[in-house]
Amino acid sequence: MRRLILVRHAVTPGMRRACFPSGEHADPAGLRRAAALAGAFPGLSGVYCSPEPVATQTLAAAGLRGTVAGALAAADHGRWSGLPYAQVAAAEPEALRRWREDPDAAPHGGESIASMVRRVSAWLDGQSSLDGTAVVCCDAGPIRAVLARVLGLDPAAADRIDLAPLSVTRIASAGRGGWRVGGVNGQPRIPDLL
Repeated sequence: MRRLILVRHAVTPGMRRACFPSGEHADPAGLRRAAALAGAFPGLSGVYCSPEPVATQTLAAAGLRGTVAGALAAADHGRWSGLPYAQVAAAEPEALRRWREDPDAAPHGGESIASMVRRVSAWLDGQSSLDGTAVVCCDAGPIRAVLARVLGLDPAAADRIDLAPLSVTRIASAGRGGWRVGGVNGQPRIPDLL
């Protein structure tokens, strides 16, 4: 059986300012909190992370080293990357509305939410036949994409799931290529069992 523990990465300065993701590094306070995860995930068969610096920094603070999986990258928000949500809402209210309501829309010139869900889902499909427990560290978008796939949610509905920094979402393979959700937005526990 395959178990995945999806950890949202530590806080970045942009997260504190409510900005669209932009490939930032973790802030010092976020890394101090991530260090508390050390030892929380014993007996792992794998560790994966998105390519953003904050994901590798989060794992390192927790005493883990992960294999970078490009499929787990945060969505490319095009010209909105790094901008505050409030600024985009004021400057492009109709484009922001379209992006929030239509998973195929990409008015920012980057990647649509639906495209990100397909990318993450393809990676997830490759994990179901493996054994053991793996930790995955990435941003909230790919975790929501996993939940959309597992629960059969519309990507726009999954985008309404709140995931705190350093929160843990647990899924396990349920046979025949399916998955079940063991918890969302939780805290790590020892021993790590679903």
